[in-house]
Amino acid sequence: MKQHKKGLALWLAVVALLLAGSIFAGYHGRTETVQEAMRDAVLHNVNQIQFLGGKAVNPGLVSAFLVTAVLLLAALLLRIFVIPKFRLAPGKFQLALETVVGLFDNMAKTNSPHRNGFLGAYIFMAGAYIFVGTLFELLGLQAVTIGGHPITLPAPLSDVNAAIGLGVLSYLVILSGGIAGNGVKGIGKALKEFSLPISMSFRLFGALLSGLLVTELVYYFVNLSFILPVVVGVLFTLLHAIIQTYVLTMLTALYYGEVSEQEHKEKAKPEKG
Repeated sequence: MKQHKKGLALWLAVVALLLAGSIFAGYHGRTETVQEAMRDAVLHNVNQIQFLGGKAVNPGLVSAFLVTAVLLLAALLLRIFVIPKFRLAPGKFQLALETVVGLFDNMAKTNSPHRNGFLGAYIFMAGAYIFVGTLFELLGLQAVTIGGHPITLPAPLSDVNAAIGLGVLSYLVILSGGIAGNGVKGIGKALKEFSLPISMSFRLFGALLSGLLVTELVYYFVNLSFILPVVVGVLFTLLHAIIQTYVLTMLTALYYGEVSEQEHKEKAKPEKG
């Protein structure tokens, strides 16, 4: 009972602190309305930045290059300095790494028992990109737009072009599984799911964009721009990183297993005289 009372008192103190902060913070004028901010979060036609001093691009493209570079560098360092030192009795880091790899490997083997070598590698790569790319926006890296305004680099997949690219790539992997397993017939099986790349792409885009828009709404309409958006942004980002990583990798493994499964023709039984 005492612990419950202490917890309630702590929550009341936090609420009181937030209310006090909302009173003393006041409203600070914005350079754009919430409608303009949300529209640009989807279309990226205003707050563009110059890439290496050249053509104006969407901020998500710069985020994509940074996330890709980080993942490639991490993979290189792990391969050179960590993997050669693996032991039969694993340490904490080795155990964590093997658990993550084993998670995607088991997902591939469960959904595609016949062909899963390349599938396991791909869904691990796609899952790592989605998870790290989603958490990337928590770093709050700043860039300057072509209009001279500061902007925080978003998650790469909050750009619809990046989401479509990953969705189409996953569909091509599924198509390759159908060809490897059933040849020309596999193409037909994969083409039956013609809406799959669209659903994958816009599921990713919509989920990641929703977190950004909710944070924008909180930032504009709740007078707690120095505390509450941080909490909301972190919670939404972590939730989307986990859910979207699982959803896309599971869908890719599931459909890959279906189209790559070899069809066995039943032999015609002789008719009895």
